[in-house]
Amino acid sequence: MTWLYLHFRHLLLDHIARSRQDTGPLAVLSHGTRQVLQACPRARELGIQPGMALKTALNLAPELVMIHADDARQGEILEQQAHWLYRYMDRITLHPPDGLLAEAASVQRLYGDLETLRQQLQQALDERRLNATLTTGTTPLSTRLLARAGVQCCTGEASHMLGRLEALPLAHAGFDERTLQRLTRLGLTTLGQVFRLPAPELARRLAPETLAYVQRLQGQRPDPQTSWQPPHHFRQRADFGLPVEKAQGLLFALQRMLSELESDLQWRQQDTDSLLLILHHYRREPSRLRVRTTGPEHRADAFLSLLRIRLEQHPLQAPVETLELKVTRFLDRQAVTHTDLLGEASDPGEAWHTLVSRLQARLGEQALHHLAPAADHRPERAWSARSLAAGHHGHGRASAHLPLRPLWLLPHPLPLDTTPEAWLSSPERISGGWWDGARVMRDYYIARLASGQLAWVYRDNQLSWFVHGWFG
Repeated sequence: MTWLYLHFRHLLLDHIARSRQDTGPLAVLSHGTRQVLQACPRARELGIQPGMALKTALNLAPELVMIHADDARQGEILEQQAHWLYRYMDRITLHPPDGLLAEAASVQRLYGDLETLRQQLQQALDERRLNATLTTGTTPLSTRLLARAGVQCCTGEASHMLGRLEALPLAHAGFDERTLQRLTRLGLTTLGQVFRLPAPELARRLAPETLAYVQRLQGQRPDPQTSWQPPHHFRQRADFGLPVEKAQGLLFALQRMLSELESDLQWRQQDTDSLLLILHHYRREPSRLRVRTTGPEHRADAFLSLLRIRLEQHPLQAPVETLELKVTRFLDRQAVTHTDLLGEASDPGEAWHTLVSRLQARLGEQALHHLAPAADHRPERAWSARSLAAGHHGHGRASAHLPLRPLWLLPHPLPLDTTPEAWLSSPERISGGWWDGARVMRDYYIARLASGQLAWVYRDNQLSWFVHGWFG
């Protein structure tokens, strides 16, 4: 069986760097020692190296941005990488804090060969500005050791993978310090030399646990892996290193996160109409901004326009350290059957949804209303104004058997003071309102007046005539 391992050499640094427009030096500090654990390429150019004291690093680069190592945060970042990797491979195992293992044999036929898969994964890494070592191996443990040692090997040939494993120095073999010292005293320097030792001799000289470890490396002992399952929601996080004080500074990271969302929605073949943006501040409660669209949407630029409007209207309460984007509501995507003059697919409601969504973002969700029918025969009470925030409403189609009604209904009926020139319809009787004390009994007609106007007139039960509306 063939396995593929992605080892992210400095995942936390890459994660923070791709959320910042500034390309200044970054460094990760180890827990409690105030020493440099990792340094970005720009910091290494300035002479900063892992293991260096913080004071020395700041003398070399006073503008150095420092990030404290955080295993929990790096675990969340690693899961974000598993999310996009799942589009290429399904059997994925997380190895915190910086590795992803995937079973490659089952997808090798899909891609033709592992080199094609490697190229697609490398392109995805480059798009996300991530650095990782991609390595294949015959067992999960051996693949992980090769990747962590920096061995770039992406082949399905078992002999090649085994040869690279046997050439691996013992310092990169994952043995504990005591076992490593004993093997060194025996004159062994590579894993291949350890493999050639008889199993009983290896167990006697070292320990049964060491023999079990070596057998797992060779595939002679089971090494089951727990497959990771993607969550049913979308979640992206951007960490800035230094707090962002103005909303404009959030847009660069937002654009990247929304591009990820668009790719995720395209992969799911779904849309959404609700985004939640969480702004984490230092020693303050997070700020939450929810943006809704009037219809299904997946385009990153449409979401960015709405969020830009909301951020303009809601100044930052405090500097932002972390930005989080969540989507939990997904809508099935409808097939587009409309085409334009060039034969390209188009959605006639797209422009409408975009306009209404922007108006709601700028004016508020309760500021826009639409007309909706009401269950009442009386014309003046047969409609109501409802908020668009109540949900998406499709455009209804008038039934062919309903009588013709005017679009212009007067606020109050006016007395008809002239005799119509012509009667253009038979009477339509409307009787109702007995349930609320405002009973009416009317006979409606379409009539043309001497001025040429088409009027909707009625006669009540007192035989009086009124104009209730006008036809255009």
